Amino acid sequence: MVKIRLARTGVRRKPFYRIVAIDEKQRGQGVPLEVVGYWQPSKDVIKIDAAKLKAWVAKGAKLTKAVSALLKESK
Repeated sequence: MVKIRLARTGVRRKPFYRIVAIDEKQRGQGVPLEVVGYWQPSKDVIKIDAAKLKAWVAKGAKLTKAVSALLKESK
């Protein structure tokens, strides 16, 4: 099953998260199928490509709790 979740990048104390579509069996920092957007909490920047997100959800991808909370916050 494909999940849309956060993948942490960045350095210590300066997190940067990519919102990625990835197979749920990939652990940790596996290779994502596609990068859907990003979130930079230090600057309160959230950018999500809505077309890519809708396409993955239409294919059956599930959103994690963190990503669904970010979507509600960004609207």
